[in-house]
Amino acid sequence: MIMQTFRRTLAGLVSAAALFALTSLAHAQAQQSRLDEIVAKGVIRVGSTGDYKPFTYLDRTTDKFSGFDIDLAESLGKALGVKVEYVKTSWPTLMKDFEEGKFDVAMSGISVTLDRQKKAFFSSPYMREGKAPIARCENKEKFQTLEQINKPGVKVIVNPGGTNERFARANAASAEIVVHNDNTTIFDELLSGKADLMMTDSSETLYQQKLKPQLCAINPEKPFDFAEKAYLLPRDIALKAFVDQWLHISRETGAYQAIYTKWLQ
Repeated sequence: MIMQTFRRTLAGLVSAAALFALTSLAHAQAQQSRLDEIVAKGVIRVGSTGDYKPFTYLDRTTDKFSGFDIDLAESLGKALGVKVEYVKTSWPTLMKDFEEGKFDVAMSGISVTLDRQKKAFFSSPYMREGKAPIARCENKEKFQTLEQINKPGVKVIVNPGGTNERFARANAASAEIVVHNDNTTIFDELLSGKADLMMTDSSETLYQQKLKPQLCAINPEKPFDFAEKAYLLPRDIALKAFVDQWLHISRETGAYQAIYTKWLQ
């Protein structure tokens, strides 16, 4: 009888301790929410590369950002009731800058990857697409498939440090990979004949062919792989929940579609 009473008492103490620990953890997380910090400071810091039209572009003469994701960043800031402060990052340093806490959210046409997911949260995806080629229009029929691209003598241009380079190296190892460090001029390299094609997100191929009629997006409706774009967030449940809800409302009210039409149609 004494032993049974002892066991019940011990079990009760363990349960109470576990409940206390969970309650304390939940309280600590609530107290440390990045969402609360952003609202209290009145500023959300948005990391963006500024070199990926139509999603983000930094005008070096005015030092101002513009683009699809920049308009959405302003919408997010308005929903939060805070000012948006932009922080310049780059594709090679994106995750390093993120881990160092240089910004609260990254909005830059970022593809969802499992490697990035190991270190961060993603918002709900806001766009579905995949990698597709873009080339000078006279060469459009030459690069319809990966088999046609993955050959010696074919020059595939890439910007360093992102999913475009990784996809090209994984799927076109027999071709010549040309690394070009300036993403804002990379399509001019195609026009000048310094490379044969680039494989990038299908949304970008559609946008670039509008800007440069000599270039043709190749089968953007049938990309080589599956990908989604989303916003890179710290592991803060409250902030992710807010961003997801803001995206949901933006879609349902037509606000998202208005920005999409402005930049991508």
